Amino acid sequence: GSSLESFLEEEGILEEATTIAVKRVIAWQIAEEMRRKGLTKSAMAERMQTTRAQLDRLLDPDNDSVTLATLKRAAKALGRKLKLELA
Repeated sequence: GSSLESFLEEEGILEEATTIAVKRVIAWQIAEEMRRKGLTKSAMAERMQTTRAQLDRLLDPDNDSVTLATLKRAAKALGRKLKLELA
């Protein structure tokens, strides 16, 4: 039996699947922190000094065209820090 990672690599879609998974986790973490802090989308957008549409793109688990600047503003608005690493 091969692992899921091996299967995805054999199919040539490992990188794409990883990107989608990472974006979904980030979107979920931001949404959960907003919920925990009782922040509406409007309040979060205001804290980030952006629009609701931009926040909706950030929270959309299928939209992977989010910039580092947007992620940093979201983390700061939630009192958190963005941590990235190469693996």
